[in-house]
Amino acid sequence: MVELPDLELPDNPKLTHNITHFARALRKAGLPIGTGRVIDAIRAVEAAGFTSKADFFYTLRACFVSKPEQAVVFAQVFRLYWRDPRYMEHMMAMMLPAIRGVQEERVAQSAEKRAAEALLDGVEPEIPELADQPEEETVIEIDASATMSSEERLRSLDFEQMSTEEVAQAKRMLARLRLPVKPFASRRGMADAQGARLDARATLRAALRRGGEMRRIHRQKPRPRWPNLVVICDISGSMSQYSRMVLHFLHAIANEKGAGWAKVHAFTFGTRLTNITRHLATRDVDAALAAAGKEAQDWEGGTRIGECLHSFNRDWSRRVMGQGAVVLLITDGLDRGDAAPLEKEMERLHLSSRRLIWLNPLLRWEGFAPKATGIKAMLPHVDAFRAGHSIATLEELAKAISDADDTGEKARLMARIGN
Repeated sequence: MVELPDLELPDNPKLTHNITHFARALRKAGLPIGTGRVIDAIRAVEAAGFTSKADFFYTLRACFVSKPEQAVVFAQVFRLYWRDPRYMEHMMAMMLPAIRGVQEERVAQSAEKRAAEALLDGVEPEIPELADQPEEETVIEIDASATMSSEERLRSLDFEQMSTEEVAQAKRMLARLRLPVKPFASRRGMADAQGARLDARATLRAALRRGGEMRRIHRQKPRPRWPNLVVICDISGSMSQYSRMVLHFLHAIANEKGAGWAKVHAFTFGTRLTNITRHLATRDVDAALAAAGKEAQDWEGGTRIGECLHSFNRDWSRRVMGQGAVVLLITDGLDRGDAAPLEKEMERLHLSSRRLIWLNPLLRWEGFAPKATGIKAMLPHVDAFRAGHSIATLEELAKAISDADDTGEKARLMARIGN
């Protein structure tokens, strides 16, 4: 539920003019809004009236928002355009570079930078000049030679704090990422003269072709086999932006030939489980995610982790986990349901997988502690517990998958649960 502060109306409001400019700002923020929607919005406001601030918000949202992922952007642009009397100063402050210790640090909220960019409409904020200083005052010089490049900075930036341009650049970087995996030895063998195992079948066949004369011993080695990758991704409201970026990354992996994975399976869950594997096979990433979004009807809804994992274990586990699959579970673990069924389903998922890795964006906070009931129930049943809020954390996945001894932050947080 979006919190709406008091709405102050001017004595002679130009409502049509303001709604039109508001629609332009939404268009610049990435929402596909045309003239028809603007006309519909004006008529809808006339029909609904202007007496309630909540009615005004939801009337405009019904006209301008067509997908769940657009709701956050709409709310931020609405707040800045209609609600904040000093929205221009607020946006300028957001876009200005800050020096640590001079300006109070404040982390941008979800989609806030996109809303600020849209409303500034290309206006470059001016950096205020400092007042004249006495000549004898010490001059501080800053050496920027070692400053990170834009891509290096973007690698460590939280997905939720990215602007529209940064999100587009991050998606291009994610498309170039790879997730290599080492093959493991299967029980099946392949011919190898230096192999450690005796190939009795091939040896006897060769002897039979020569009338029973055995000229040499055939040997074999284990045939290498690549595992399946199974991704179970939370698309509830608190995970929306993170899950979209992870799905971009997953699309690149699924369509990379010869990357090592036998097959990539993808599932999304919020209030129900949805298999989107076939949609990721589409080569165009935008078309693939659009089709996946239509298939999964619970975007930005609630979270029922236990029930959704039960559906996976019951309906899909034997189909996709039979070959020793590596499982990536992407969720914040904030489940309001009963902890006992959730723990049971996590244990079953862990036993069915070759390696279970949990990516949790809440680990971006230094003071994160496993206090939530859902996190306490899930954490003991994973092999590795890692952050998943930036490009850098996704790049580090290769280590967690290849190194069987890598546990991420699990050991440290398990100790905190014990205390």
